[in-house]
Amino acid sequence: MRRINEMPPPEQRASTPTSSRAAGRSPRVLACVLCQQRKVKCDRKFPCANCVRAGAQCVPTLGPRPRRRRFPERELLDRVRRYEDLLRQHNIPFEPLHAPVAEDNRVVESGDHARSEEPNVGEERDVAVKAEPVYAAKNYWKVLNSVSQDTGEIDSDDDSEEDGNDLTHFQFTLGGNAINKMFDEAYKNNDEGFIFGSRKDNVDLSTLHPDQVRIFKLWQIYLDNVDPLLKVTHTPTLQARIIGALSDLTRISSELEALLFSVYSVAIMSLDDDECRTSFGSPRKELLRGYQFGCQQALLNCNVLRTGDRECLTALFLYLVSVRYETDPRSSSSMLGVAIRIAQRMSIHDEKANARCSALEGEMRRRLWWSLIMFDNRIGEMSDHKTSMLIPTWDCSKPRNLADNDLQPEMKVLPAAQAGPTEALFITARSELGDFLRHSAFHLEFVNPSLKAVARDTKGDGMTDLERRIEDQYLRLCNPDNPLHYLTIWMIRGFLAKHHLLEEYSNFSPAQHSEAQRNSASSCAMRILESDTKLMKSPLTKRYRWHIHMYFPFPAHLHLIQDLKKRPTQEHAHEMWKAMSENAEIRFDDMHRFHPLSEIVSRDILQAWEAYQAALGELGETVTPPWIVQSARTNFNYPNNDTGNCSAEQPNEMEVAPSLSIPTDYGIPNLLSGMEGFGSAASGFGGYSDIFEQAVLEGDAYQPGWPTMSFYPMW
Repeated sequence: MRRINEMPPPEQRASTPTSSRAAGRSPRVLACVLCQQRKVKCDRKFPCANCVRAGAQCVPTLGPRPRRRRFPERELLDRVRRYEDLLRQHNIPFEPLHAPVAEDNRVVESGDHARSEEPNVGEERDVAVKAEPVYAAKNYWKVLNSVSQDTGEIDSDDDSEEDGNDLTHFQFTLGGNAINKMFDEAYKNNDEGFIFGSRKDNVDLSTLHPDQVRIFKLWQIYLDNVDPLLKVTHTPTLQARIIGALSDLTRISSELEALLFSVYSVAIMSLDDDECRTSFGSPRKELLRGYQFGCQQALLNCNVLRTGDRECLTALFLYLVSVRYETDPRSSSSMLGVAIRIAQRMSIHDEKANARCSALEGEMRRRLWWSLIMFDNRIGEMSDHKTSMLIPTWDCSKPRNLADNDLQPEMKVLPAAQAGPTEALFITARSELGDFLRHSAFHLEFVNPSLKAVARDTKGDGMTDLERRIEDQYLRLCNPDNPLHYLTIWMIRGFLAKHHLLEEYSNFSPAQHSEAQRNSASSCAMRILESDTKLMKSPLTKRYRWHIHMYFPFPAHLHLIQDLKKRPTQEHAHEMWKAMSENAEIRFDDMHRFHPLSEIVSRDILQAWEAYQAALGELGETVTPPWIVQSARTNFNYPNNDTGNCSAEQPNEMEVAPSLSIPTDYGIPNLLSGMEGFGSAASGFGGYSDIFEQAVLEGDAYQPGWPTMSFYPMW
């Protein structure tokens, strides 16, 4: 028998089974215990050189720790899931073990907008599903472990259960969580303050919390004003944790503390200054500054930029919502990019990862992802729309129409969606619209045209079918006397009209557009304004004004102004002037410092009105100028009469285009300052694309120079 000098005596040697080894193969020699603990290379002699040098007793390792055995059921389910993935990848139809997670359990399938059909009552559905491409990215560490160990199978877990007693083996079983632990250790002293500033070590955050009475008041304001429109927190479980935390705020986790400060911030953000002074005895700006500072420090304490905690990401999202009105949309877009990248690292965008969570956790991840994406899309419309993540490159399912009480922590299976309205009505209807848009060619035309090739093919009249489906599934069941229902009805109808108009723009061709198509586009613009006016006028929506103010219908105003300049005597001209004037009056009447109807907009309003007035004069008719015209005259320092030339030269102007000029005493960003009604910082027109070069439905004579302003009609 061949002698092995390096091996210890037989009595010290670990007894390992050899039945599975190849004949004649030498037993594996492991590093000694001390070398493993010190993480140094062992020469595998006993005693080894390291122990001799250290004067320590060299204890050989008896054998690798056996891998913890999984539950047989889990192992079987993982294997079935892997086989189902292989069938999908090879486009082989099969009968899945479980119904697809993305299925909404509603009468109309959400996964296929135009092809959805209502099955007959009692008719059995065919459970065989057509295989669809799998877009989940491969896990590098899983593949590496599989190849290096020559197992032929890729473990379904992100990390190996083994901690790798053998250093050589450890290199192969290195997984994502192991890498994260290394980074945590290597960068544990890194402040990461380049976004929120440096952590203030001398600040005791427990002193920044309000008293218990105010905490409950802020929590209730959050539940009334903010939660129904975002639904990123689970009220029953979070409320119980808040009550428990009030006994000692110095002992709560950093994640919960960040979430509390973010709740305070968005609650104050949803109020106006008078409400803040009445309820809390302090100005709104002062309260916001304090709670947002506390939120920043709490987010730094929980290492938000490298977090894997959903609650921490939720706190960051609510913080970004709270600072929206004081932040340039371009800055907000950049910060949202950070939040979305964190979410992607947590695989919140990946339905397969969400399906592995508990029913409650998986649904909260879906709600958070969709709220992030829809908020990011809106900010993108106001800054640089091409950064929008409302695209078909991810597969997170839409949130279901479920009340928070329908979701319990102990649930293993997500309940079926409710047929009638719930407290999640707004987010589910909005997600339905968003899911359609991200697969629509007309939306991708302005966001990322290269993705049109992978977008879902919607047959038939897509937007019309979507509108019918949303009306049937959601809006017709709403009670207009309920504030949330009223908001959902008119906000969703406004969204639909806006994207009908966008679809008209995407199909624009000057040579082919008929009078009927121009009328259709203007009808969409009128519907946008009418929906917005209903939202702004109704006392039911007062608690949601913070959200409504984000959606100023500026493109609709521009479209109608240009159409009226070109076609002043069209059939619905009077209704168009009325719609614009009513919306402008309710939107602009409470502005004190600077009127948003700038000289640029006022010039075109007055030109359109003069054309309309001249056309009526030829017919012997007279008309009283509406509010929007009177306001434009005041803003433009134009004499209050019905004759005169509004194109007279103005001093101190900077030429931008042949038909418009901008005074040099205020900049473009200040043009719409105060438009949102809450913040003092101006958002400007935003970063529109060159869509208006073709969207005005006519040739050069129909364009007032707006393309030079880089407008985007989704604003």
